[in-house]
Amino acid sequence: MLETQLKEVEAKIQAACDRAGRKREEVTLIAVSKTKPIEMLQEAYDLGVRVFGENKVQEITAKYDALPDDIHWHMIGHLQTNKVKYIIDKVDLIHSVDSVKLAETIEKEAAKHNLTANILIEVNVAQEESKFGLKTEEVLPFIEKIANFEHIKVCGLMTIAPFVDNPEENRQIFANLHKLSVDINEKNIDNVYVNILSMGMTNDYEVAIEEGATMVRVGTGIFGARNYNI
Repeated sequence: MLETQLKEVEAKIQAACDRAGRKREEVTLIAVSKTKPIEMLQEAYDLGVRVFGENKVQEITAKYDALPDDIHWHMIGHLQTNKVKYIIDKVDLIHSVDSVKLAETIEKEAAKHNLTANILIEVNVAQEESKFGLKTEEVLPFIEKIANFEHIKVCGLMTIAPFVDNPEENRQIFANLHKLSVDINEKNIDNVYVNILSMGMTNDYEVAIEEGATMVRVGTGIFGARNYNI
């Protein structure tokens, strides 16, 4: 089943790239493996998946040691400041930075390990009450505040669009995030070049790709529905 679903996702990504006149290698597929057992991740790995996204720190730490060390782990869920130290040297990218306090903690922990943490700024483009993230107009001032942190690299933006039946309803949200990235890059802020747009999930990643996504976060589309009781 996993192989079939992975091939289907790949075909859809390729088709969306074709429609947008983009190259397939411009889009990174993140297999969102939250709540999924290690055996299932190993199966995906054996099928060629190397980038996995997790929502919870404890899942990253548990799976990190149990799976091959050439996997690229991404922290895509809300990150509490007191958990940063557990993953700072394990993840390639933190997608969900949305406060100065969190950025300061990442800076401090990265300095301890003498590494540079790659981060994305989480933007609540749709301004949903239930979602984390900065408002669009807050992003530039926020980036200017943290741009000089020596152990953080702002690599791009992330958004979680509303869950909708018709993915076309989210097209403008993705377009707005893309426009914001262009606006930020035009400011030429030192240490900041927004080249990653993490947007689009199982139900709308094709539209996200058409609007400029460079990373799509697909869980259900690859692994099937997840168990919400975990």
